[in-house]
Amino acid sequence: MKKIKNEPELVTEALRVGAVYIKKRGVGEFEASDSAKNKVTYLYRLLAHDKLIQPLAKGQDNEPNMRHKLALWIARQLPEDHPLL
Repeated sequence: MKKIKNEPELVTEALRVGAVYIKKRGVGEFEASDSAKNKVTYLYRLLAHDKLIQPLAKGQDNEPNMRHKLALWIARQLPEDHPLL
C-alpha cells in the first residue's frame, strides 16, 4: 500500500463528504457520538456496496486499509487544484 500525501486530512474530508452522501441516499446519518472507526467502516462498506470503490480482498478489510481506500476515493473526487492534493 503506497502512502498518500495528506492521508489523514483526506480521510477527514471523505467522512465529511460521505456524511452528506449517506444522508442524501437516505440510509442513515452520522451522530456526534459515533466513533471515527465506526464512521470509516460504515462509509467504506456503503461505498463498496454501491460500487463506488472496489472492495478490499477478504482478510484485508481492516481500519487502516479502509482509511486508505477512502482517501483514494476522495482524492479522485476533489478538483485538481484542491489544497489537499
